[in-house]
Amino acid sequence: MKISHIYTTTLKAPLKTPFITSLRRVDTLEDLVVIIECDDGNIGIGEGAPTPVITGETMGSMIACIEFVKPHILGKEIEDFDTIISLVHTLIVKNTTAKSALEIALYDLKSKSKKLPLYRMLGGKKTIFSTDITISMGEIDKMIADSHEAVALGYDTLKIKIGENPKKDLERVVAIHQSLDKNIKLRLDANQGWSAKQSVTFLHALERQNIIAEFIEQPVAADDIDGLKHIKERVQTPVLADESIFSLKDARRLLEMQAIDYVNIKLAKTAGITYALKLADVAHEFNVKCMIGCMLEGPISVAAGVHVASAKADIITMIDLDAVSLLASHRVQTSIQFDESTIILSDSYGLGVSYS
Repeated sequence: MKISHIYTTTLKAPLKTPFITSLRRVDTLEDLVVIIECDDGNIGIGEGAPTPVITGETMGSMIACIEFVKPHILGKEIEDFDTIISLVHTLIVKNTTAKSALEIALYDLKSKSKKLPLYRMLGGKKTIFSTDITISMGEIDKMIADSHEAVALGYDTLKIKIGENPKKDLERVVAIHQSLDKNIKLRLDANQGWSAKQSVTFLHALERQNIIAEFIEQPVAADDIDGLKHIKERVQTPVLADESIFSLKDARRLLEMQAIDYVNIKLAKTAGITYALKLADVAHEFNVKCMIGCMLEGPISVAAGVHVASAKADIITMIDLDAVSLLASHRVQTSIQFDESTIILSDSYGLGVSYS
């Protein structure tokens, strides 16, 4: 299988409702799709979501990155997989989402060449997963209504977007918690919205009301490592790092400092599957569990995340792969079952997706 063509297109899909966090608002998904063709007719597909406020990448920069790397891997045999992956990572620094889109397509091809589903090529066995769903930030009544709608659809874990104003955020979380059955778990995501002091005050206020979320995700700025440690040392609620961890070095620093309780793995930050797997291994060294998350992505990227979750099911114990459920419609064909909170991998070779 020799790589003969590489080209890009876009996946555009409307959302059911606006996606609102402390960092941004999105009404329509627009992702980059990378398609790699081989001389035997096999096709590999990857995807990445431009997220300038997190990764620094735009659609234009991602396309430019693909075009820069493309001539160096055209003509390569997919069997020379390790060399190709090394080129993707060493020819250009950063550009993590673009690299991830390329990697996903390459892993799709590699597992097809072995006539295996990707998760099995990676050593995984688990095929059924339960994801949370995001409740976008907004007025309290709307967030409560969205929460109840999610529960009615079968979700038992909600990820509440906060990080705007600690006082209002407290009102939001308390109101949502009081309106739900006690078996519904809450995850809180502040998207870097607060200071360490604000975070501790907010969490203490929740904890005094016996509201202990499953975790608080990235409450402070990505580079505020001391702030994460300050929070972890003073609250009962576990602290999960998201934007603070792109590289293995980032993770080791945080874990060695005992600054966090959990790690959030996202392919768009790790530059793809290779380093996502390695990041899970680093967390395992420190006996720290991981969540696998996604940007606002379509079924191609989300599928890749599910395959990784299967490969590292012993360490990736929390799933935040709800992006497909947030879409009103899309053009991706998939053998994977995305049924609201339940995701089921298939035995199709590769990722189990196609796009036209």
